[in-house]
Amino acid sequence: MSLSPTGALRHSGNLFAMALDVVRTLPRRPFQAREFIQQAWFVASVTILPTALVSIPFGAVIALQIGSLTRQLGAQSFSGAASVLAVLREASPIVTALLIAGAGGTAICADLGARKIRDEIDAMQVLGIDPIHRLVVPRVLASMVVAVLLNGLVSVVGVAGGYFFNVILQHGTPGAYLASFTTLAQLSDLWAAEIKALVFGAIAAIVASYKGLTAKGGPKGVGDAVNQSVVITFMLLFVTNFVMTAVYFQVVPQRG
Repeated sequence: MSLSPTGALRHSGNLFAMALDVVRTLPRRPFQAREFIQQAWFVASVTILPTALVSIPFGAVIALQIGSLTRQLGAQSFSGAASVLAVLREASPIVTALLIAGAGGTAICADLGARKIRDEIDAMQVLGIDPIHRLVVPRVLASMVVAVLLNGLVSVVGVAGGYFFNVILQHGTPGAYLASFTTLAQLSDLWAAEIKALVFGAIAAIVASYKGLTAKGGPKGVGDAVNQSVVITFMLLFVTNFVMTAVYFQVVPQRG
C-alpha cells in the first residue's frame, strides 16, 4: 500500500510518539512479569535455532574472505584477529537484528494485529487498561533481553565457525588463529555489539507493536502490517547501525 508524503510523515510521528510512550510507561507498576517471561520464552524459541544456523555461514564467509585476503597480503597471522573483529562488531548484531525482526517481530505484529481486528484492544481501553503498559512494554523488554543473549550466541558460533573454516579448509595455523584474537579486537567491541543488539531489539519490537496496534482491514490488513513492519524495521536497523558505528569509532580509540 503506497503512502503519500503526508501519510508517511504522520505514521513516522505516530511511531515516534509510541516509542516515547513505551519509555514513559517503563517504570509504571505493576510490572507485567508473567507476560514478559512468556514473550521472552516465545521470542527465544522462534529465533534461537535460526540464529545459530545463520551465524555459521556468516562466520564461514568472513573467515574465507579474510583468510584469502591475508594470504595475498602475507599476513596470515592476523586472520583470527580480523575474523573476530568482523564477527563481533558487525556480523553478530546484524544477524541478531535480522532474526529478531524477521521471526520475533513478525510474531509480535501478527499477535497484536489479530487482537486489534477482534476489537480486544478497544475492549481493554474501555476497561481502563493501557495496551502500551499491558502488552507492548513486556514485548519490548523481552525482545531486548533476547537480542542481547542471541548476540552472545552469534558471537560464539560465528567465531567457532570461522576457526573451523580457516583451520580446516584453508589450512591455517590453529595457534596463530587463537593467539591473534586480541590483536585488533578489544572488550569495548563486545560491549558495543551488545548495546547495538539491545537497541535493535527495542526497535524491532516497537515497530512490530505499532504496526500490529494500527492494523485494520481484517486478516489481509494484518498480513500487510506484518510485511510493512519487517521492511520498516530493516530500514531503521541499517540506518541505526551506521550511526552507532560512526559514533563508536569517534568515541573509542582503536587498536592499530
